[in-house]
Amino acid sequence: MSELLLETRKVSKSFGGVKAVCDVSFSLKSGDIIGLIGPNGAGKTTLVNLLTGVLTPDTGEIIFKGEDVTRQRPFQAARRGISRTFQIVQPFPQMTVLENVSAAVLFASGAAQKISHAQEIAFEHLKFVGLETLANRPAQTLTLPSRKRLELAKSLAMNPGLLMLDEVNAGLNTGEIEQALDLIRAIAKRGITILIIEHLMKVVLTLSHRIMVLHHGELISEGTAKEVVNDPKVIEAYLGSKFSEKQVFLEDSLRG
Repeated sequence: MSELLLETRKVSKSFGGVKAVCDVSFSLKSGDIIGLIGPNGAGKTTLVNLLTGVLTPDTGEIIFKGEDVTRQRPFQAARRGISRTFQIVQPFPQMTVLENVSAAVLFASGAAQKISHAQEIAFEHLKFVGLETLANRPAQTLTLPSRKRLELAKSLAMNPGLLMLDEVNAGLNTGEIEQALDLIRAIAKRGITILIIEHLMKVVLTLSHRIMVLHHGELISEGTAKEVVNDPKVIEAYLGSKFSEKQVFLEDSLRG
């Protein structure tokens, strides 16, 4: 049986009078691939920011590997094994591809080590994502698909137990998305738990063991792909109440 890796207990976060995340409780087990979906403004990225210490919850608790990490800072989250990618890729543009990933290796370790050793580790991550031939190129010269792969290599260099992928397929064409899916599956085979935020339903339905749906900051549905896409609350959140009443299937409506 898989071990409990992360748990949130009634986590909430407000900005002014707007509740971006409202009493969200869920758990992740080791080896899970969980899809996190919801309309724009649902609170998905805010939730990831709470889990990684970028934001601190107003109320509630976050437990990681049995430890209360509710008020952790981002560097503490990274060194505990909580890693993420960003929806908008953020390499160090004038550094080489190898230097970008080496920096992540050094940061994650939290201790001084030889640059040469960090570069060896970084190069292995570049080989894994298929960027080894571009190792000495400045990051700013990469195409968008290659920058997405660099973002993955940087996050893997943090040696995560939990990896959160925020719109990692945004801006990619169909062929590039298929390659990205293969790469995500390969990451999962390493035993890394994955929380994937996506607007592309094909990606979520293909990869996820379980899907969670946020709407107006609330977790309105959780379950298998079939359970979620046929949940009237989810259909209404995406398509409106008149479609919900007619039981239009979300999977069919959002396919493409």
